Amino acid sequence: MGEALEPFFISVGLLVCLAYLAKWARCSKCLFLHFWKVLPRSFLKSMGQWAVITGAGDGIGKAYSFELARQGLNVVLISRTLEKLQAVAVEIERTTGSSVKIIQADFTKDDIYEYIKEELKGLEIGILVNNVGMLPSLLPSHFHNTPNEIQGLIHCNITSVVKMTQLILKHMESRRKGLILNISSGVALFPWPLYSMYSASKAFMCTFSKALQAEYKAKGIIIQVLTPYAVSTSMTKYLSTSLITKTADEFVKESLNYVTIGDETCGCLAHEIMVNFLSLIPSWVIYSSRFEKLLLTRYTNYLKQNTNRR
Repeated sequence: MGEALEPFFISVGLLVCLAYLAKWARCSKCLFLHFWKVLPRSFLKSMGQWAVITGAGDGIGKAYSFELARQGLNVVLISRTLEKLQAVAVEIERTTGSSVKIIQADFTKDDIYEYIKEELKGLEIGILVNNVGMLPSLLPSHFHNTPNEIQGLIHCNITSVVKMTQLILKHMESRRKGLILNISSGVALFPWPLYSMYSASKAFMCTFSKALQAEYKAKGIIIQVLTPYAVSTSMTKYLSTSLITKTADEFVKESLNYVTIGDETCGCLAHEIMVNFLSLIPSWVIYSSRFEKLLLTRYTNYLKQNTNRR
């Protein structure tokens, strides 16, 4: 019996080793690209004349809008607050010389996509950044204690990704090139207690993105999901920056180095290293009552002490 089981255990051991080797290989790629930028500056512009960014009025979306405009693309900014869009558009045009188009739309609603489709008509769209998202509460809390915005969160975090991809992907397919960046979160990589709705909605984005990349990779289209951890934005109440907590500009500039690295990346080296260590923690620890208590006490206190409500 022991002799029969020996090959099985050896095979399982080899598979586990290969899985960890693959994770560290991806981390090594990020390490290389962090210090040696091999992506040609013309690469992003070669995708097409226009980039579309959702949630572009602030934070990561705003940072992508500026960086892609600096790379020579014209940009379409989509968000719900017209005043923010107008201010960002003026600044981008003034500092980069790129053309800017703004579309006011509330992604917590489901009746906006025909209007967006009409507004995008005739544009050669090479890049789509599905960035818009909402976090019910930065502080960890039980499901029944979170704000009652379930339908709005589903529309914003899930429907927006599907519908915007549906609008733009078919044109990329006909041109046989394009880049779609879906901004998910590190909490999507495994279920996070006390962030259940946000974690689950961002996990959908990961699965959807990876499946689409498998479908469309041979057609010259890159579809990549990004799973960052802490980025200091209005959604995270402007967490104090550190080696782990990046500014939106830092995160965006680094993430664009990795667009050809594969179907998933954390978007920055620090978060890539962090996720490799977190993956070593057994799931029973994450789902234990002690870990839940830690989130509700020490982590909550950390967030309160290190956020700045501007």
